[in-house]
Amino acid sequence: MERKLISFDWAIKRILRDKANFDILEGFLSELLHEDITIEDIIESESNKETERDKSNRVDILAKDSKGALILIEVQYEREFDFFHRILYGTSRLITQFIKEGESYGKIKKVITVSIVYFELGIGEDYLYKGITQFRGVHKKDILRLTKSQQKQFHLTNVDEIFPEHYIIRTGKFDENQEMEELFDEWIYFLKTGEIKDDFRAKNIVLAKKRLDILNLKEEERDSYHVYMENLRYERSLVETALFDGMEKGMEKGMEKGMEKGMEKGMEKGMEKGMEKGVDKMKRESIIKLYKRAGMKAESIANVLELEIDFVIDVLKEEGIQI
Repeated sequence: MERKLISFDWAIKRILRDKANFDILEGFLSELLHEDITIEDIIESESNKETERDKSNRVDILAKDSKGALILIEVQYEREFDFFHRILYGTSRLITQFIKEGESYGKIKKVITVSIVYFELGIGEDYLYKGITQFRGVHKKDILRLTKSQQKQFHLTNVDEIFPEHYIIRTGKFDENQEMEELFDEWIYFLKTGEIKDDFRAKNIVLAKKRLDILNLKEEERDSYHVYMENLRYERSLVETALFDGMEKGMEKGMEKGMEKGMEKGMEKGMEKGMEKGVDKMKRESIIKLYKRAGMKAESIANVLELEIDFVIDVLKEEGIQI
C-alpha cells in the first residue's frame, strides 16, 4: 500500500511557498494548463495570508508566473453556498490590487484561478471544469476576435486571453479506480487520495512524492501537520454532528407534536405542523452548536446550513449572543 503524503492544502500553507519547492507547483500547473509554467514568485497579499485561526479549512496561495500572470490556487473543504460569487470577488480584487494608479487598462494582469473543492459544488458530472470569457454573436453566432494591431500590441491571439480563466477541480467526482485519461489526472488522484504511485509520469510529481513524504518532515513540522489535520477533522465532525443531532431531535419533536395535533385536528395537518416546528428546532439547535462548539461565524453557519444570514443572526441574538 502506498504511503500517505502530506495533504496538498497543508503543503500550500507551509512548504510550497518556499522557492526551493516551486517546481512542485510548476509541475501541477503545467499539466493543468498544458504549457510549461515557471513560477517567479509567491505573493503575500491580504487574500492569502494565514489567519490567527490556524485550523481554518480554507487555504490558498498566490503565484506569479514568468509571463506576469497571477495564479490563485485555493483549497476549500467547508461547503459554501456562494462559492462561485467568492471566486468572482477574489478575481476582481486581484485585478484591481495589481494595477497601478494611472496605468492603462492594457497593463491589467492575467488572472487564473484554480479551485480545489472537497464538497458538492453545483450540478455536473465532470471533475474538472474550465471557465473562460468569449463574446459570441447573438445572431451570427461568430466569436468576436482581436484585430491584427491588437494582437501585435498585447501579444495575444484571442479575446478570452485577456479575461480571467477559472478552473474548478471537484475531487469527489474523480474516480481514483479509473484509467488515467491524461497526466493531470495523476495530480487529481493525489489530491483525493494523498497517494502518488511509483509509475506516475506527470511533470514533477515524483518530486512531490519525495518532498511531501510525512516521514521527511522535521519533528516540529510533523507535529504541526498532525494538529492541523486533527483540527480539520474535528471541525468537520462538529458540523456533521450538529446536523445529525439537530435532525434527530427535530424529527422526534416533530413526530411528537404531529401526533398530538393529529389526534385533535386530523393526522395530516398535525404531522405537517409538527414537522415544521421540528425542522425549525433542528435549525436553531444546529446554529447554536456550530457557534459555541466549532467557533464558526454567523456567515459560515449560514453557508453550511443553507440558511438566510438574518435568520442565523436572529437565533444567536435570542441566545443572548451579541453579533
